[in-house]
Amino acid sequence: MALVSMPKSLNQIIIKPKLKHTGEPLEVKSTVSTTDGPKPAATIAEERSRTNFDIDEMHKFLEGSPEKAEQVLKLYKSLERDPILSTNFEHFDYTKEQERELVAQRIDRMSRYLETEPAAKFNRRLQIMTVVDPSMGVRIAVNLGLFLNCIRGNGTDAQYEYWSKYKESGIIKQMYGCFGMTELGHGSNVAGCETTATFDEETDTFVIDTPTISATKWWIGGAAHSATHTVCYARLIVKGKDYGVKTFVVPLRDANHNLNPGIAIGDIGAKMGRQGIDNGWIQFTDVVIPRFFMLQRWCIVARDGTVTLPPLEQLSYISLLEGRVNMATDSYRIGARYTTIALRYAVGRRQFKAKQSDALETKLLDYNLHQRRLLPYLALTYAAALGTYRLELQHESVLSEMEKGLKENNKQLINQAIVNTKSLFVDSGSMKSSLTWLAADLINEARQSCGGHGYSAYNGFGKTYNDWVVQCTWEGDNNVLAMSAGKTIIKNVQQVLKGKTIQTPTLDFLNDAKQLLAVKNVLKSEQDIEDVSKVRLAVQAVIIKFSASLLELLKANKNKWDLISPQRVQLSKLRCHYYLLETFEDRLKTISPCSELYAQLSNVLKLYYVSQILIPFTAEFIRLNVLSSDLIEYVNTTLATNLCLAIRPYVIGLTDSFKQPDNITFSLIGKYDGNIYENYLEKVKVLNPPRNFKAPYSAALEAMLNRKSLDERNRFEKSGEAAAALSK
Repeated sequence: MALVSMPKSLNQIIIKPKLKHTGEPLEVKSTVSTTDGPKPAATIAEERSRTNFDIDEMHKFLEGSPEKAEQVLKLYKSLERDPILSTNFEHFDYTKEQERELVAQRIDRMSRYLETEPAAKFNRRLQIMTVVDPSMGVRIAVNLGLFLNCIRGNGTDAQYEYWSKYKESGIIKQMYGCFGMTELGHGSNVAGCETTATFDEETDTFVIDTPTISATKWWIGGAAHSATHTVCYARLIVKGKDYGVKTFVVPLRDANHNLNPGIAIGDIGAKMGRQGIDNGWIQFTDVVIPRFFMLQRWCIVARDGTVTLPPLEQLSYISLLEGRVNMATDSYRIGARYTTIALRYAVGRRQFKAKQSDALETKLLDYNLHQRRLLPYLALTYAAALGTYRLELQHESVLSEMEKGLKENNKQLINQAIVNTKSLFVDSGSMKSSLTWLAADLINEARQSCGGHGYSAYNGFGKTYNDWVVQCTWEGDNNVLAMSAGKTIIKNVQQVLKGKTIQTPTLDFLNDAKQLLAVKNVLKSEQDIEDVSKVRLAVQAVIIKFSASLLELLKANKNKWDLISPQRVQLSKLRCHYYLLETFEDRLKTISPCSELYAQLSNVLKLYYVSQILIPFTAEFIRLNVLSSDLIEYVNTTLATNLCLAIRPYVIGLTDSFKQPDNITFSLIGKYDGNIYENYLEKVKVLNPPRNFKAPYSAALEAMLNRKSLDERNRFEKSGEAAAALSK
């Protein structure tokens, strides 16, 4: 089988930084050695040659289709060749102000692509760019995603047409929107927002007001300096009655980008990461907007103050789902980036000799512990690639179905869309929460596996981790999302046990509740553990039995849901893994069982469920009589170790299959050529010129080192000679 190698670079453009001294930066080639040292590039090349499957075919499998795989590669090439969007190691040294300026330039650049290419292609471009510049990705997604999707989901067709197309927000022109939902005192509890929108019948307007300090809009991406408008979540007050939180378009700045009267805005200051986002706070003081600035697809306020609340109003929150779906997909691509870096380094880096007589030290990845640390995350990333693409397609289908039903006023189609939306709420909630948590763990473990070099900013781990972990708490705090998903699963099992049938398509596996409750030890033997269909059945059984046990606990404790919050989170994680496992199993069936591709993917799939499901949830599997306790040692030691050993020779090919070029991996120790030490030292010398050996603060160091003796600084007033003179 012919193997197609991925080039080191797709014609990367490097913008050389200006250094503090005069003149252009030196080209430093770190090639001089007096003896033969380690040769990681040759080591990685030798490992790459072991690849016994077609990485082009593997890449297509991971991306979901040949068309998508080809598009991704073309986008990698386009982004690498773009002088503004391409990465540069100088960026790791940027200040907050420099980073925000770069992000602004990139948003400007991306808006030109937005004008000229189909939405689906641009969204994929944005997704890929977000891997290396999440600040830019978020700032664009706030306008195109949260702001416009909120208008699309909550506003009438005419309102969406006006703000998106006539006012050109859809191509980031004329206006720039932000998402005014969270407040200083309210985040996940949107229904508790305190900002008010009071209807004034006399003037046919709403008055938007921030009544308390805790009602200050907070964490609003783009508000501090960029946004001209916001979608404001505020309590609708009509004739003294509170109708709950609705959405309103509120202008923030005029055509000269000055704040409108009644608007107070500031920057919320330094953050843990994503310094390129100008997160701000907003306070409204009796800001008057026309009645038709209220988004009125679901809730309608007439001229005379009559309020109409349709039964479909709960669908107003569907606008939040795209962000959750995208963050799940981001987890796959960020996982691909850092498993690639860490595994290339683990193959190229040698540490300690097995025997003193050995000519070379041992590769990091030849240690069992190192394999057990990293290879499960590689398997997880493969599973996430398949599952998140399925989630993307599911989201697209639900939106299309809903739009068609509303446009045609087809109640049957609308009702089916509502059923599918309920599935999507659970699936996106469990996937977003579980995968963003796991991706955070992956980045951290990958960093530590690279030792001291993982701590260098130029290898990407630190900045990415700080940028990443906000994903665990925004657009739905992970624990809140997981509790909600877990609660839905429990309620669905309850319905099945009462004799009803679940109609929601991705939760219909719960319909087997009665049968599986009676089954003991689904996994009874070593052969069962290696049968993916039986393992999937076992996960299904755990979810159902776990839910049933929680129903009993609720019954005994007067339906106190908070009492089982931790268990609901566990259920959500198990639901995420069931989704991934089911998807992986189904996709594997499309590959010829006789191919090397199938053999590799089978091992990866087994390592995924062993390391990410059976081992972490061992207590649940045993407690609920799904897994025989006699098998624990086999699963945790023998099988996990053997799977790592089986996958170990092919890790370079398996990570090359992600096809992320150096411009995306963006790490000195993780480049395709494997020339770890030369790449690292050369770039460090360019960015930190050795000729600048004297620091700007050298005077302080010199004063410390060259200070006179204590006696001399005390004018010898405490010396023996002084004592003799003064004692006469």
